[in-house]
Amino acid sequence: MGTPRGMWLEKLFRRRSPAPLRPAARPPGFAEDLGAFGGVHDLVEEGARSTRPGFGGGSGGNWRAAPRGRGAEGIPDRPFASTGPQGHRGRLREKLLERGPDALADYELLEMLLFFAFKKGDTKPLAKSLINRFGSFAAVLAAPQAELMATRGLGEHSVAALKLVQAAALRLAKAEAAEMPLLNNWDRLLAYLNAAISREKVEQFRILFLDSKNRLIADEAQAKGTVNHTPVYPREVIRRALDLHATALILVHNHPSGDPTPSRSDVEMTMEIRRAGEIFSVVVHDHLIIGNGRHLSFKREGLL
Repeated sequence: MGTPRGMWLEKLFRRRSPAPLRPAARPPGFAEDLGAFGGVHDLVEEGARSTRPGFGGGSGGNWRAAPRGRGAEGIPDRPFASTGPQGHRGRLREKLLERGPDALADYELLEMLLFFAFKKGDTKPLAKSLINRFGSFAAVLAAPQAELMATRGLGEHSVAALKLVQAAALRLAKAEAAEMPLLNNWDRLLAYLNAAISREKVEQFRILFLDSKNRLIADEAQAKGTVNHTPVYPREVIRRALDLHATALILVHNHPSGDPTPSRSDVEMTMEIRRAGEIFSVVVHDHLIIGNGRHLSFKREGLL
Protein backbone atom coordinates (compact mmCIF):
# COMPACT_ATOMS: atom_id res chain seq x y z
CA MET A 1 0.00 0.00 0.00
CA GLY A 2 2.64 2.48 -1.01
CA THR A 3 0.17 4.46 -3.12
CA PRO A 4 -1.47 7.58 -1.69
CA ARG A 5 -4.81 5.75 -1.70
CA GLY A 6 -3.34 2.81 0.21
CA MET A 7 -1.77 5.08 2.79
CA TRP A 8 -5.12 6.83 3.26
CA LEU A 9 -6.97 3.54 3.79
CA GLU A 10 -4.35 2.33 6.25
CA LYS A 11 -4.71 5.52 8.27
CA LEU A 12 -8.51 5.26 8.20
CA PHE A 13 -8.71 1.67 9.53
CA ARG A 14 -5.75 1.78 11.85
CA ARG A 15 -6.83 0.22 15.25
CA ARG A 16 -6.00 1.99 18.41
CA SER A 17 -5.07 0.23 21.66
CA PRO A 18 -8.11 0.08 23.93
CA ALA A 19 -8.02 2.22 27.05
CA PRO A 20 -7.57 0.23 30.30
CA LEU A 21 -10.83 -0.68 32.02
CA ARG A 22 -11.54 0.94 35.34
CA PRO A 23 -13.61 -0.78 38.02
CA ALA A 24 -17.16 0.47 38.06
CA ALA A 25 -17.99 2.74 40.97
CA ARG A 26 -20.37 1.15 43.45
CA PRO A 27 -23.24 3.03 45.02
CA PRO A 28 -22.70 4.21 48.61
CA GLY A 29 -23.89 1.69 51.18
CA PHE A 30 -23.17 -1.28 48.91
CA ALA A 31 -21.20 -4.07 50.57
CA GLU A 32 -17.71 -3.79 49.09
CA ASP A 33 -15.41 -5.86 51.25
CA LEU A 34 -16.39 -9.45 50.60
CA GLY A 35 -14.10 -10.77 53.36
CA ALA A 36 -15.10 -13.77 55.45
CA PHE A 37 -18.83 -13.06 55.26
CA GLY A 38 -19.02 -11.84 51.65
CA GLY A 39 -19.96 -8.26 52.52
CA VAL A 40 -20.55 -8.19 56.24
CA HIS A 41 -17.76 -5.74 57.00
CA ASP A 42 -19.63 -2.87 55.34
CA LEU A 43 -22.65 -3.28 57.61
CA VAL A 44 -23.06 -0.61 60.26
CA GLU A 45 -25.45 -1.24 63.13
CA GLU A 46 -28.17 1.25 63.96
CA GLY A 47 -26.73 3.87 66.29
CA ALA A 48 -23.13 3.30 65.19
CA ARG A 49 -21.26 6.13 63.47
CA SER A 50 -19.12 5.91 60.36
CA THR A 51 -16.82 8.53 58.84
CA ARG A 52 -16.96 6.88 55.43
CA PRO A 53 -18.59 9.17 52.85
CA GLY A 54 -21.93 7.93 51.65
CA PHE A 55 -22.38 5.40 54.48
CA GLY A 56 -24.09 5.91 57.82
CA GLY A 57 -25.44 9.31 58.83
CA GLY A 58 -25.35 12.57 56.89
CA SER A 59 -26.79 13.67 53.61
CA GLY A 60 -24.29 11.59 51.65
CA GLY A 61 -25.59 8.33 53.15
CA ASN A 62 -28.84 8.11 51.24
CA TRP A 63 -28.05 6.79 47.79
CA ARG A 64 -30.89 7.12 45.33
CA ALA A 65 -31.26 5.71 41.85
CA ALA A 66 -31.27 8.16 38.97
CA PRO A 67 -34.74 9.28 37.85
CA ARG A 68 -36.39 7.08 35.29
CA GLY A 69 -36.82 8.32 31.73
CA ARG A 70 -34.32 9.51 29.17
CA GLY A 71 -31.43 11.59 30.44
CA ALA A 72 -29.52 14.40 28.78
CA GLU A 73 -27.66 11.92 26.56
CA GLY A 74 -30.80 10.10 25.56
CA ILE A 75 -30.11 6.95 27.64
CA PRO A 76 -33.29 4.82 27.75
CA ASP A 77 -35.10 3.75 30.96
CA ARG A 78 -33.10 1.44 33.20
CA PRO A 79 -34.88 -1.83 34.05
CA PHE A 80 -33.95 -1.61 37.75
CA ALA A 81 -34.65 1.48 39.81
CA SER A 82 -31.91 0.42 42.23
CA THR A 83 -29.12 -2.12 42.15
CA GLY A 84 -28.22 -1.67 45.81
CA PRO A 85 -29.53 -3.40 48.94
CA GLN A 86 -32.39 -0.91 49.28
CA GLY A 87 -34.23 -2.49 46.36
CA HIS A 88 -33.55 -5.97 47.70
CA ARG A 89 -35.00 -5.10 51.10
CA GLY A 90 -38.14 -3.74 49.49
CA ARG A 91 -38.58 -6.89 47.44
CA LEU A 92 -38.25 -9.07 50.54
CA ARG A 93 -40.87 -7.00 52.37
CA GLU A 94 -43.24 -7.31 49.43
CA LYS A 95 -42.67 -11.06 49.33
CA LEU A 96 -43.46 -11.35 53.04
CA LEU A 97 -46.61 -9.22 52.91
CA GLU A 98 -48.00 -10.53 49.62
CA ARG A 99 -47.11 -14.22 49.86
CA GLY A 100 -46.78 -14.76 53.60
CA PRO A 101 -43.89 -15.90 55.80
CA ASP A 102 -43.93 -19.45 54.42
CA ALA A 103 -42.66 -18.04 51.12
CA LEU A 104 -39.41 -16.96 52.78
CA ALA A 105 -36.45 -19.26 53.30
CA ASP A 106 -34.92 -19.42 56.77
CA TYR A 107 -31.96 -17.28 55.74
CA GLU A 108 -34.36 -14.67 54.33
CA LEU A 109 -36.24 -14.48 57.63
CA LEU A 110 -32.95 -13.99 59.45
CA GLU A 111 -31.81 -11.51 56.83
CA MET A 112 -34.95 -9.41 57.37
CA LEU A 113 -34.58 -9.64 61.14
CA LEU A 114 -31.10 -8.17 60.83
CA PHE A 115 -32.59 -5.18 58.95
CA PHE A 116 -33.62 -3.80 62.36
CA ALA A 117 -30.00 -3.67 63.51
CA PHE A 118 -28.32 -2.61 60.28
CA LYS A 119 -29.53 0.57 58.64
CA LYS A 120 -27.87 -0.26 55.33
CA GLY A 121 -25.84 -2.91 53.65
CA ASP A 122 -26.36 -6.47 52.50
CA THR A 123 -27.35 -8.68 55.45
CA LYS A 124 -27.77 -11.86 53.39
CA PRO A 125 -24.13 -13.03 53.76
CA LEU A 126 -24.27 -12.55 57.53
CA ALA A 127 -27.59 -14.42 57.78
CA LYS A 128 -26.22 -17.38 55.83
CA SER A 129 -22.98 -17.46 57.81
CA LEU A 130 -24.92 -17.51 61.11
CA ILE A 131 -27.04 -20.47 59.97
CA ASN A 132 -23.88 -22.25 58.81
CA ARG A 133 -22.28 -21.72 62.20
CA PHE A 134 -25.20 -22.59 64.50
CA GLY A 135 -27.02 -25.10 62.27
CA SER A 136 -30.47 -23.59 61.74
CA PHE A 137 -32.59 -20.46 62.07
CA ALA A 138 -34.00 -21.70 65.39
CA ALA A 139 -30.52 -22.51 66.68
CA VAL A 140 -29.36 -18.97 65.89
CA LEU A 141 -32.20 -17.52 67.98
CA ALA A 142 -31.55 -19.97 70.82
CA ALA A 143 -27.77 -19.54 70.84
CA PRO A 144 -26.32 -18.22 74.12
CA GLN A 145 -25.98 -14.46 74.19
CA ALA A 146 -22.26 -14.64 74.91
CA GLU A 147 -21.66 -16.79 71.81
CA LEU A 148 -23.65 -14.41 69.63
CA MET A 149 -21.76 -11.39 70.96
CA ALA A 150 -18.49 -13.14 70.16
CA THR A 151 -19.57 -13.84 66.57
CA ARG A 152 -17.91 -11.70 63.94
CA GLY A 153 -20.41 -9.37 62.30
CA LEU A 154 -22.80 -9.13 65.27
CA GLY A 155 -23.05 -6.44 67.93
CA GLU A 156 -25.34 -5.28 70.71
CA HIS A 157 -28.17 -4.16 68.41
CA SER A 158 -28.25 -7.31 66.29
CA VAL A 159 -27.96 -9.67 69.29
CA ALA A 160 -30.74 -7.75 71.06
CA ALA A 161 -32.95 -8.15 67.98
CA LEU A 162 -32.33 -11.92 67.89
CA LYS A 163 -33.06 -12.35 71.59
CA LEU A 164 -36.18 -10.20 71.37
CA VAL A 165 -37.62 -12.45 68.67
CA GLN A 166 -36.76 -15.54 70.70
CA ALA A 167 -38.48 -14.12 73.78
CA ALA A 168 -41.57 -13.18 71.76
CA ALA A 169 -41.78 -16.67 70.27
CA LEU A 170 -41.50 -18.31 73.70
CA ARG A 171 -44.16 -16.07 75.24
CA LEU A 172 -46.53 -16.79 72.37
CA ALA A 173 -45.97 -20.54 72.69
CA LYS A 174 -46.41 -20.37 76.46
CA ALA A 175 -49.63 -18.36 76.15
CA GLU A 176 -51.06 -20.83 73.65
CA ALA A 177 -50.15 -23.75 75.91
CA ALA A 178 -51.80 -22.10 78.93
CA GLU A 179 -55.11 -21.34 77.21
CA MET A 180 -56.52 -24.73 78.20
CA PRO A 181 -55.79 -27.28 80.95
CA LEU A 182 -52.32 -28.56 80.14
CA LEU A 183 -53.32 -32.21 80.22
CA ASN A 184 -55.76 -31.48 77.36
CA ASN A 185 -53.25 -29.35 75.46
CA TRP A 186 -50.30 -31.71 75.22
CA ASP A 187 -49.10 -30.87 71.71
CA ARG A 188 -48.85 -27.15 72.47
CA LEU A 189 -47.12 -27.88 75.74
CA LEU A 190 -44.47 -29.97 74.01
CA ALA A 191 -44.02 -27.32 71.33
CA TYR A 192 -43.39 -24.73 74.03
CA LEU A 193 -40.97 -26.92 75.99
CA ASN A 194 -39.03 -27.84 72.86
CA ALA A 195 -38.66 -24.16 72.01
CA ALA A 196 -37.69 -23.26 75.56
CA ILE A 197 -35.07 -25.84 76.53
CA SER A 198 -34.38 -28.43 73.81
CA ARG A 199 -31.30 -26.52 72.57
CA GLU A 200 -29.87 -25.66 75.98
CA LYS A 201 -26.26 -26.80 76.32
CA VAL A 202 -26.54 -27.60 80.03
CA GLU A 203 -29.22 -29.45 81.93
CA GLN A 204 -32.08 -27.30 83.17
CA PHE A 205 -34.78 -28.48 85.56
CA ARG A 206 -38.15 -26.75 85.26
CA ILE A 207 -41.45 -27.20 87.06
CA LEU A 208 -44.91 -26.43 85.74
CA PHE A 209 -47.15 -25.57 88.71
CA LEU A 210 -50.85 -26.27 88.11
CA ASP A 211 -54.08 -25.38 89.92
CA SER A 212 -56.93 -27.74 90.76
CA LYS A 213 -58.18 -27.53 87.15
CA ASN A 214 -54.72 -28.30 85.77
CA ARG A 215 -54.27 -24.78 84.46
CA LEU A 216 -50.78 -23.32 84.48
CA ILE A 217 -49.99 -21.11 87.47
CA ALA A 218 -46.25 -20.74 86.85
CA ASP A 219 -43.39 -22.19 84.87
CA GLU A 220 -40.15 -21.84 86.79
CA ALA A 221 -36.59 -22.96 86.25
CA GLN A 222 -35.48 -24.48 89.53
CA ALA A 223 -31.88 -25.24 88.74
CA LYS A 224 -29.21 -25.41 86.05
CA GLY A 225 -26.38 -27.89 86.17
CA THR A 226 -23.76 -29.38 83.90
CA VAL A 227 -24.12 -31.14 80.57
CA ASN A 228 -25.40 -34.28 82.27
CA HIS A 229 -26.50 -33.44 85.81
CA THR A 230 -28.73 -30.97 87.63
CA PRO A 231 -29.07 -30.99 91.44
CA VAL A 232 -32.73 -31.03 92.50
CA TYR A 233 -34.02 -30.98 96.09
CA PRO A 234 -37.53 -32.46 96.50
CA ARG A 235 -38.12 -30.45 99.70
CA GLU A 236 -37.61 -27.17 97.81
CA VAL A 237 -39.87 -28.28 94.97
CA ILE A 238 -42.81 -29.03 97.27
CA ARG A 239 -42.21 -25.87 99.33
CA ARG A 240 -42.50 -23.77 96.19
CA ALA A 241 -45.68 -25.60 95.18
CA LEU A 242 -47.25 -24.73 98.55
CA ASP A 243 -46.16 -21.09 98.19
CA LEU A 244 -48.00 -20.90 94.84
CA HIS A 245 -51.04 -22.87 96.12
CA ALA A 246 -50.43 -25.42 93.38
CA THR A 247 -52.14 -28.78 93.61
CA ALA A 248 -50.25 -30.54 90.83
CA LEU A 249 -46.86 -30.52 89.09
CA ILE A 250 -45.30 -31.48 85.80
CA LEU A 251 -41.56 -31.94 86.09
CA VAL A 252 -39.43 -31.11 83.06
CA HIS A 253 -35.75 -31.26 82.26
CA ASN A 254 -33.62 -31.44 79.14
CA HIS A 255 -30.82 -33.70 78.00
CA PRO A 256 -28.27 -31.66 76.00
CA SER A 257 -27.10 -34.90 74.33
CA GLY A 258 -30.48 -35.06 72.56
CA ASP A 259 -31.22 -38.55 73.94
CA PRO A 260 -34.26 -38.36 76.29
CA THR A 261 -33.61 -41.75 77.91
CA PRO A 262 -33.85 -41.25 81.70
CA SER A 263 -30.91 -42.03 83.94
CA ARG A 264 -31.21 -43.94 87.20
CA SER A 265 -30.84 -40.68 89.13
CA ASP A 266 -33.69 -39.16 87.05
CA VAL A 267 -36.00 -41.98 88.11
CA GLU A 268 -34.95 -41.86 91.78
CA MET A 269 -35.35 -38.08 91.99
CA THR A 270 -38.84 -38.29 90.44
CA MET A 271 -39.94 -40.87 93.00
CA GLU A 272 -38.64 -38.72 95.87
CA ILE A 273 -40.61 -35.69 94.67
CA ARG A 274 -43.71 -37.84 94.20
CA ARG A 275 -43.51 -39.22 97.74
CA ALA A 276 -42.91 -35.75 99.21
CA GLY A 277 -45.87 -34.39 97.28
CA GLU A 278 -48.23 -37.09 98.53
CA ILE A 279 -47.72 -35.84 102.09
CA PHE A 280 -49.08 -32.41 101.15
CA SER A 281 -51.62 -33.54 98.52
CA VAL A 282 -49.54 -32.26 95.60
CA VAL A 283 -49.82 -34.59 92.61
CA VAL A 284 -46.94 -35.19 90.19
CA HIS A 285 -48.71 -35.70 86.86
CA ASP A 286 -45.63 -36.45 84.80
CA HIS A 287 -41.93 -35.95 84.29
CA LEU A 288 -40.90 -34.98 80.76
CA ILE A 289 -37.37 -35.27 79.42
CA ILE A 290 -36.78 -33.08 76.38
CA GLY A 291 -34.11 -33.93 73.82
CA ASN A 292 -33.42 -32.17 70.55
CA GLY A 293 -36.63 -32.90 68.68
CA ARG A 294 -37.45 -35.88 70.94
CA HIS A 295 -39.11 -36.32 74.31
CA LEU A 296 -39.96 -38.98 76.87
CA SER A 297 -42.91 -39.11 79.27
CA PHE A 298 -42.44 -40.98 82.54
CA LYS A 299 -46.17 -41.61 82.72
CA ARG A 300 -46.42 -43.08 79.23
CA GLU A 301 -43.35 -45.23 79.86
CA GLY A 302 -44.85 -46.58 83.08
CA LEU A 303 -42.13 -44.97 85.23
CA LEU A 304 -44.56 -42.89 87.30
